[in-house]
Amino acid sequence: MSRARPRPLLATLWFVASMPVLAQAPAEPERASGFVPKPAVHALRAMAVTANPYASEAARAVLQEGGSAADAAIAAALVLGVVEPQSSGLGGGGFALHFDAAQGRVEAWDGRETAPQAADESLFLQPGGVPLAFYEAVIGGRAVGVPGLPRMLADLHERHGRLAWARLFEPAIRLAEQGFEVSPRLHALVAADPYLRHDAAARGLFFDDHGRPRATGTRLVNPALARTLRTLARDGAGSFYHGDIAKELVAAVQMEPNPGRLAAGDLRGYRIVRREALCAPYRHWRVCGMPPPSAGGGTLLAMLGMLERFPLDGLDPDSAFPLHLFAEAGRLAYADRDAWYGDPAAMTLQPSELLDRRYLHERAARIRLDASLGRVSPGRPRVGRRAAEAVEPELASTTHLSIVDPQGNAVALTASIEDAFGSRRVVAGFLLNNQLTDFSFVPRNARGAHPNRVGPGRRPRSSMAPTLVFASNGVLHAVLGSAGGSPIINYVAAAVVGVTDWRLPPDAVLARPHVGSRNGPTEVENRPGGAALAERLRLFGHEVVLRDLTSGSSLIVRPDGEGWLGAADPRREGKAVGF
Repeated sequence: MSRARPRPLLATLWFVASMPVLAQAPAEPERASGFVPKPAVHALRAMAVTANPYASEAARAVLQEGGSAADAAIAAALVLGVVEPQSSGLGGGGFALHFDAAQGRVEAWDGRETAPQAADESLFLQPGGVPLAFYEAVIGGRAVGVPGLPRMLADLHERHGRLAWARLFEPAIRLAEQGFEVSPRLHALVAADPYLRHDAAARGLFFDDHGRPRATGTRLVNPALARTLRTLARDGAGSFYHGDIAKELVAAVQMEPNPGRLAAGDLRGYRIVRREALCAPYRHWRVCGMPPPSAGGGTLLAMLGMLERFPLDGLDPDSAFPLHLFAEAGRLAYADRDAWYGDPAAMTLQPSELLDRRYLHERAARIRLDASLGRVSPGRPRVGRRAAEAVEPELASTTHLSIVDPQGNAVALTASIEDAFGSRRVVAGFLLNNQLTDFSFVPRNARGAHPNRVGPGRRPRSSMAPTLVFASNGVLHAVLGSAGGSPIINYVAAAVVGVTDWRLPPDAVLARPHVGSRNGPTEVENRPGGAALAERLRLFGHEVVLRDLTSGSSLIVRPDGEGWLGAADPRREGKAVGF
C-alpha cells in the first residue's frame, strides 16, 4: 500500500453521525478516554487486531501454534470478556464473517440475542402506551435477551477450528484467576456509572472494600468467571444453556427490581443462524457484510452504492466536499435503515430491494453538490409499502476483532452487551446484556407495525458491521469492523472509502476525525480542528454538532507488497500484532 499521499489529521472524510438523539438515550455507549496514535504493524504471515492487548496476544499465540483464524478469534473474544467486561462477554451476543480462503467462501454467523417467548410489544411500554425512559428499561432483567456468544463461538469452532476447544480458553481462564491490571479506561467507566454498584455481584467485582471503583493499576480477579470458563472449556457451550449456569442466569434475570421474562426454555431453545453474507460491488471492489437482523451490512452497502455516483478518488479527502457527500449518503441510508430493517422474519422489504442498483441511483440523485438535504424521509423501493418510524436507542457497547491466519482465512467478529455494563447484573462472573432495548420501544404507529418491534424469539436490529473487502480478482484486501453503537456503520463506511478510493494506510484511516450523519445533525468529532471543520460544513448548509465519537475499529489491509498491515483505533486500548 502506498504511503505517497500522507494526510494531516485535521478535517477529513471520517465520519460518524447522528440521528435526532432520542430523549431516553445517553450520548455515547462508552465515554471517550483519550486519543493515542498507534502506528500500523506489518506482518508477513498472520495478523490479529483486537480491542485490548491481552486479547491480541492471545490471538497471536493461537495463530503461532497453528490455530485457524476462527481459533484465534474465539480465544480473543473470551479474553475480551474478561478484560473489557463493559463491552462484551458470555452474557451478550455477536456477529461474525468468516472467509474460507481455500473455498473462496464467505459465511455470516448470526449470534444475536433473542427475545424470550414471553416477550411481546408491551415490553417497553408503560400503561397508556408511553415508552419507558432508556435506563428504566435497561437496569435489571427486563431487557436481557438470550445470550448468543457462547453458542456462536462453539459453532464457529466446530466448523473451522483446528486447535482443541479447551486450549482456546486458557488465556481467559488465566486472566480471570490471576487477575489483570485495571486500565485507566475501565476505571473511568466504572467511576462514571451510577447504576453498577447497586448489583451485589457487580459491586464485589468492580469496587474495593470501601465502595470505591477499583483504582487504575490494581488487579481485578474474577474467580466466578474463571469457574464458568472452566465449565465451558470442559463440557462445551451446551453447559451454558443447560444446568447450573442456566439456572443462575434465569434467576438473575427474573429477580426484582425490573424483572425480565427470560425462562429456562428460552436458553434451551437458542440456536445460531448461519446466513448468506450481503455482498455487493463498490467500484472495482467487492464488499461483504452482515445481513439482517444486523442493519450494518445493508446500510453500509447502501452508502457505498450511492457514493459510487461520485469519483471520490479524484477528490482531496481533506476537503469539505467529499465529507459533505459522505454525510449526505449517510443520512439517506440511515433513513432506510430506521424504517425498513429488523428481524428478517418481520421485514416487509428484503435487503436486495433496498440495495437494488436502480433504487440506489435514484436515492443518490437526491444528493445536492452545494447544499445539505437536512433530515430526509425513507425511500420506497416497492409501491404500496409505507415506512413506520422506529423509536429505539441503539447504544451498543461493543468490541470488534479482525484476524487473518497464515492460510489466508479471516474472521471479522463484533460482539456486544449493548450499553456499557449491559443490564448491570452480574451472574457467574459475567455481565448480562440489555440487548432487547435495541428493539423499537414504540412497536407501531399510524403507518403500521415496525419490523423492529418486540416479538417472541425475535432478534433485535443491530448496527454491528463486521466487513470484508475483496479486490476484483477475489483476493481478500481488508478485514474490518468497529465498536460504537449505531455510528458503527459510518465508522466502517469511512474506513472502506479510505482503503479503497484513497488507498491510505490503515493507521492513517483510523486516525482521521469522524464526520457523518445518521439522518440528523451532521456530527463532527470533538477533536482539535473540529470547530474549523464544522464551519466548513456549515457552508454547505449542514446543521453541525461537535461530539465525542468513541469508535473502536480494528483494521487489517493487504499492502502493495507482501503480508498484512494491521491498525487499532487510537481512541481505545486496542493493539495490532502479527508474525
